[in-house]
Order: sequence, then structure tokens, then C-alpha cells
Amino acid sequence: MSTDTTADVRGSYTRSGTTSRRSEALAERLERGARQLATLAESLTSDEWTTRVKDGRAIGVLVHHVATMYPLEIQLAQALATGNAVAGVTWNDIHALNARHAADNADVTKEAALDLLWANSTAAAAAVRAFSDEQLDQAAPVSLNADAPLTCQFFVEDHALRHSYHHLAAIRAALGR
Repeated sequence: MSTDTTADVRGSYTRSGTTSRRSEALAERLERGARQLATLAESLTSDEWTTRVKDGRAIGVLVHHVATMYPLEIQLAQALATGNAVAGVTWNDIHALNARHAADNADVTKEAALDLLWANSTAAAAAVRAFSDEQLDQAAPVSLNADAPLTCQFFVEDHALRHSYHHLAAIRAALGR
């Protein structure tokens, strides 16, 4: 067993209690992705912040998008952890949510996006650390994946954890870095 951690807004960790090695490893990988995204975002000029990626969204909007999605991604993982299906959520719903987010946050500032990224990634990592091995192994149908019975761990890896890495790659491509 490893030690449970809680983080402040900028990622300084204090130890208390216990958590599973698996949930700790997942949380650390999630934090690493958020840090990498934040580090790149912090280095951007004003012009780079508004550069469009392949899907048409501005880089700043993508950073804010990743931050905004952590609570929803964790909520769905928590449903799976208790054996509840993720039902009625379609990729069309996700695309509509993303388009609405982009329109509503077209002028997001770097400071606002980074503050939300730190806060929500910290909360997401804490939620992941709270999962037991049994919860990580729990599987239920996920409508986003043709109702395949997916484990909580897979869902965490494929959504909350992967999300920052996915958009970081798109940002780097748009910037030629």
C-alpha cells in the first residue's frame, strides 16, 4: 500500500492515510499529463494562445476544455466504480458539449484556464486516489463505447488520464513543437 495524498492548487502534496498502488499510479499519471499541459500553456504567447488546432478550436479553449471535463469524467468513473452503467451518453452529445464549450469560452484567459486546470486536475487526482482496487476492477456498460462493459480503471485511463495528453499532442502539432 502507498500513502494517500492531497494536493493544493499548484500540486504540492501532503501525505495521509492509505490508498492502493494502482489508484496512486493512475493519479500520478493524470497529474503528470495536467502538469505537462500547464507547463506548455504557461509558456505560450498571446498569439499562440489563440492559435487554432486541427479541429478549429483555439489552444486556450482546449486547455480550458480539458480542465472543464475532469469533473464529468470522474463522475462517470465513479458510477462505474459502483457498478452503475454509463447510459444515454453519445458521442453526438460529447461533440455538442464541446462545441457549446468552445463558443462559450472563446475568450478564456490563460490565467482562468490554468487556475481551472490546476483545481480540477487536483480534485480529479484525489478522486482517483480514493478508488480501491475492487472499484477499479468494477465493470459496467458504457454507452460511449457501444455498451461494452468497461472497468472503472479503463475509463479513468481512457478519459480523465488520457485527455490532457491527447490535447497536448494536438497543441504541439498546431505549434510545430
